[in-house]
Amino acid sequence: MTQNSLDLPGRPEDTRVVVAMSGGVDSSVVAGLLKHQGYDVVGVTLQLYDHGAATHRPGSCCAGRDIDDARRVSETLGIPHYVLNYEQRFREAVIDPFTASYAAGETPIPCVACNQTVKFADLLATARDLGADALATGHYIRSRANGAHRALYRPVDADRDQSYFLFATTQEQIDFLRFPLGDLSKPQVRELAAEMGLSVAQKQDSQDICFVPQGKYSDIIAKLRPEAASPGEIVHLDGRVLGRHEGILHYTIGQRRGIGVATGDPLYVVHIDAAHARVVVGPREALETRKVILRDMNWLGDAPLEDLPAEGMELFARVRSTRRPAPAILRWSEGRAEVELSAGEQGVAAGQACVLYDGKGDGARVFGGGFIARSQRAPEAEAMLRRMDVEGSRLPA
Repeated sequence: MTQNSLDLPGRPEDTRVVVAMSGGVDSSVVAGLLKHQGYDVVGVTLQLYDHGAATHRPGSCCAGRDIDDARRVSETLGIPHYVLNYEQRFREAVIDPFTASYAAGETPIPCVACNQTVKFADLLATARDLGADALATGHYIRSRANGAHRALYRPVDADRDQSYFLFATTQEQIDFLRFPLGDLSKPQVRELAAEMGLSVAQKQDSQDICFVPQGKYSDIIAKLRPEAASPGEIVHLDGRVLGRHEGILHYTIGQRRGIGVATGDPLYVVHIDAAHARVVVGPREALETRKVILRDMNWLGDAPLEDLPAEGMELFARVRSTRRPAPAILRWSEGRAEVELSAGEQGVAAGQACVLYDGKGDGARVFGGGFIARSQRAPEAEAMLRRMDVEGSRLPA
């Protein structure tokens, strides 16, 4: 049987596709492309939060104005559109873990948690209930057949690459998901939106942390996790107490500006000791990281992790969304993933993702990854942290 453009059996008109519509230009164009190709398209928008005036903030997502935009696009395209209230689920699966992670001194990524739970678990189940053959989204990533399954690859538009935020997608989810924008650039997507007559053609892109009013994440953390706003000491790596802070929620690893102390030399946040409400600062070289231990590993390679050679697997790793994948070695031992960063990295924070690839360029395959549990700093910084007995600041001996 001839396959359609989504690598599904059957004719487009016999193929139902649910499109996750956020109200932005990307998901709107996905719905338009599939509609024009003849698919049986159903638009679904999730109402994830409501912060009053914040729902009308430019660049917000999945709230008041965005739901209206998704509805208008659906009317223009002539497709059915449903709005599902997932506010409670979103708070339990995304907002609460986000604030808990910050209170623990980590730097979490709520977009990954949202994709893991609300979008690619709950919404995917809803799509199946609606009789869909696939769930399509406006993410910039590619997927294609890989044997009996599908695999993920970096998109054409490297500036819009969202593979870092999708590393935790399971194989079962990948097989059901489709990403029609992977071969397009953002300017091309906006041109298509204009050609389709969509009102969102020039709409501003959504922000990373969509549920934070006015972009001030400290407000919501202080409200839900007041312990993160407890004052404490700002301590130098050499043990000197340099000053006081008004809560660890105001600090992230690698931060230089706004620390609140001055010694004449540039200082950076090198560790957040949540257990003692301490912010540890030091010179830039103290941020140098060569090795990370990962938790909640999601492996998408063809061979099991248990089959990796003892010397490890050479691949490419990415420890923040704004960096290109860089050479690394993955080792797996006794259920624990360890990644050696060949060139080192600066400012690696617990809670962030380490995403693994088979290359660094356009089309590199995504091997999955995990969340950073701990990192190993430069030897001198590591020794200082050991002497300070900072909980969770070092790798086990």
